[in-house]
Amino acid sequence: MHKKINWGIIGLGKIASKFATDLQLSDTAILHGVASRSMNKAVAFAEKFNAKKAYDSYEALANDPEIDVIYIATPHVFHFENTMLCLQHNKAVLCEKPLGINSTQVQTMIEEAKSRNVFLMEAIWTRFMPSYQKVLELLDEKTIGEIISIRADFGFLGELNPENRLYNKKLGGGSLLDIGIYPIFLSLLVLGMPTDINAMARITDTGVDSFCGMLFNYDTNAKAVLESTFEANTPTEAYIYGTKGTIKLHRRFHHANTITLYQDDTETVFELPHSGIGYIHEIEDVNRCMLNGETENSKLPLAFSEQLMSIIDQVKEKIGLRYE
Repeated sequence: MHKKINWGIIGLGKIASKFATDLQLSDTAILHGVASRSMNKAVAFAEKFNAKKAYDSYEALANDPEIDVIYIATPHVFHFENTMLCLQHNKAVLCEKPLGINSTQVQTMIEEAKSRNVFLMEAIWTRFMPSYQKVLELLDEKTIGEIISIRADFGFLGELNPENRLYNKKLGGGSLLDIGIYPIFLSLLVLGMPTDINAMARITDTGVDSFCGMLFNYDTNAKAVLESTFEANTPTEAYIYGTKGTIKLHRRFHHANTITLYQDDTETVFELPHSGIGYIHEIEDVNRCMLNGETENSKLPLAFSEQLMSIIDQVKEKIGLRYE
């Protein structure tokens, strides 16, 4: 009989609730402990999601000898310190994206994990969606020929509240880190590292971007046209254009249930619904890694997260976005 993986969760907001909901769909996972700065919040969360233990400090959770892996769902700016705390207690970590807020943080986290031979992964659930497995399969088979360009947008109308995490610079606010990471992720997955990066943004009074437009160039001469915004509800679709056809990832492309393949005058629609809320696919892949004693996930290796943050850093430089 396989061992069950004991999970812990740090930071008990909306995304943690979604993750905990899907965690209960897994036959190989148990929600063992949860931690918040507020004991009342931790107890309420534990009761709601059947966690065995509730803690009022992150360190107490990291010290629990029965926990195998910890999911970090705190705001962006706390990812580094929370991840380092867990790694230094020799706990495997699945940290919500972005892994850090700059390349220095990401490299330090990776070095810590490798030095301890402990599992670390950035929680980009998109990579594990059934639709993305199909897209990669179609691309591997050269179904649309050579890739010419990618176009992807992610936008929603966010409440302009300077204290809200979307606009609060002290919490790592801005569209680039929050949702711009998804179009960039797709471009990196499909085309690799760009050779040239151009970007323009609208910066708010709080010092973060409410809109970011990006144009990437590649050594194949392919292009990526990417956009993120809190200013409008945009289609939130993605297109991969090739010499022999096009693949469309339908709304919202980062967890699409439908993709369409266009070739000449024919359309082929693939319905590839995700299970649960969508986090279960990522959860099961981490469980697999844990059971196999792996310290990296081959589908989302640490080098990929390094490259992703390197691109984001270059975009930040282009638009004059700096975090303390």
